[in-house]
Amino acid sequence: MDKKRCIIHFPFYIDEKFPSGSNIRPIEFMKAFKDIGYDVDVIMGYGKERKGAIKKIKDNIANGVKYSFVYSESSTEPTILTEKNHIPKYAFLDFNFFKFCKKNGLKIGLFYRDIYWVFDEYKNRVPFHKRYPAVACYKYDLKMYNKFVDVLYLPSMKMYEYIPFDFTGNVAELPPATEIDKVSELNNINIDNKNILKIFYVGGISKLYNIQKLFQAVKEKKYVELTVCCRKNEWENEKHIYEKYLCDRINIVHKSGDELIPYFEEADLFSLFFEPNEYRKFSMPVKLFQYLGYAKPIISTSNTATGDFVKKYDIGWELDYSTEELLNLFDKIYDNKLCLDNKIKNIKAIIKDNTWKARANQVEKDLSI
Repeated sequence: MDKKRCIIHFPFYIDEKFPSGSNIRPIEFMKAFKDIGYDVDVIMGYGKERKGAIKKIKDNIANGVKYSFVYSESSTEPTILTEKNHIPKYAFLDFNFFKFCKKNGLKIGLFYRDIYWVFDEYKNRVPFHKRYPAVACYKYDLKMYNKFVDVLYLPSMKMYEYIPFDFTGNVAELPPATEIDKVSELNNINIDNKNILKIFYVGGISKLYNIQKLFQAVKEKKYVELTVCCRKNEWENEKHIYEKYLCDRINIVHKSGDELIPYFEEADLFSLFFEPNEYRKFSMPVKLFQYLGYAKPIISTSNTATGDFVKKYDIGWELDYSTEELLNLFDKIYDNKLCLDNKIKNIKAIIKDNTWKARANQVEKDLSI
């Protein structure tokens, strides 16, 4: 029996050795499809590389090779502007390939990564002479998706409310996932630290990721310790905002990769406590699912997709965005640290459905003919 084969299409360059945040997802999907038994033919890179990969796949199909489906992900940029110089030298390459796939009976699922371009912040940040053609190209992408894509995947279904078109195919959620199941069979509560509540946050600290209220609340509670991991240059740029809250219980570190593991393991809680905005109503941060892999409860904010997820599965706390809410939660946990136990059990119960392998299985089910 021939091994299953699928096509993965990423119309942008990915540095597989040093992937940035948005490139982690494509790399994990490549691994996941292999893990569930597929030979994976990949189309990715700049236009020249994609053109060569497409030719090989077309030759394969002409020679009788059978593929089960095509899984694609959009870039944060319009598809035709993903060259290094943003000149649309390969303007019709990708969607002509989609057309070819449809003619050959292949279903296409595409993950639409972002809708940032419809918000005022994008309009305020990008000058008109760059924004106008970019928006036109974003809209062209949507038109082509409607023409060729069978299943449009989104980080959360709430994002669909912001997309300026009515998609005629199926729409489904396909959020990030945990990279590896790191959940131990051991008790995850740090009972030995009865007099300390340890919180860990890793990520940005700039305007979009402002965590001042977290700093403020930690400073007020002498039994709470906070470790924040961010890029060194970002801390240098933003520390003037946070310096007034610093104390010996707030630790700033600049780590990455496996260097983060001890911080994940030592924490009692993880934080995704951000100020709500329109963007957070549908965005699903990769960090949420990275946190899940370590089975520690999560502090989140109401009126966000993250908060909705945390509340739905009872894997932490969804709070109104106020220092008082945080302070009350700290007291509640400090008085009874075992209240974390039920949250941890709930996390362990949903892990198997939130791995990259589970996401790949979902795509296979949705797209297999």
